[in-house]
Amino acid sequence: IGALSKGKDFDKDLLAPLRRAHKIRQYTGRPVSITTQFVVGAADESDSEILTTSTSLYSGLSLARAYYSAFQPISDTPLENHPPTPAWREHRLYQADFLLRQYGFALQEIIFQQDGNLAREADPKLQWALHHPEFFPLEINAASPEELLRIPGIGPVSARRIVQQRRQARLKDLSHIRLTGADSGRAAPFILLD
Repeated sequence: IGALSKGKDFDKDLLAPLRRAHKIRQYTGRPVSITTQFVVGAADESDSEILTTSTSLYSGLSLARAYYSAFQPISDTPLENHPPTPAWREHRLYQADFLLRQYGFALQEIIFQQDGNLAREADPKLQWALHHPEFFPLEINAASPEELLRIPGIGPVSARRIVQQRRQARLKDLSHIRLTGADSGRAAPFILLD
């Protein structure tokens, strides 16, 4: 990290401004959003390290959003020979971040590879589902909204719609799931219908 910013201290120079913004927000009572951005791969950090930091910022400073950008080297800079970060890694971080912020997952539930990075082969939610066969299959007509969010292919909007549809009639076919906006093909291996 010394090659990136000589003399910078992570806590003092990078976290302190976010803490100040949080205190100002608390003092004024204004609903001001605080965001930050991570350049992924420039310092050879793992996805686990990045998500641990962003989770800490979400809980400790009420961070509204963390953004992730895949590192791309620029000529005539200290890291011009550093390998670029693949775009899929940035995408996986966003997927994991959404699980943490909108799907009720805890950081400890995110599946990391031995090197601390997310898998390229499957998104973090599918990885979780594949590592927890005891949780599936779920009966779509009885699953709680929180359980529905654990099913690959079902997001917050489709989970709400499934709950609403169930009040009118039992869901008995994958086409009923598709009508809610869910990806019924992804969900099919993990659910029971009536």
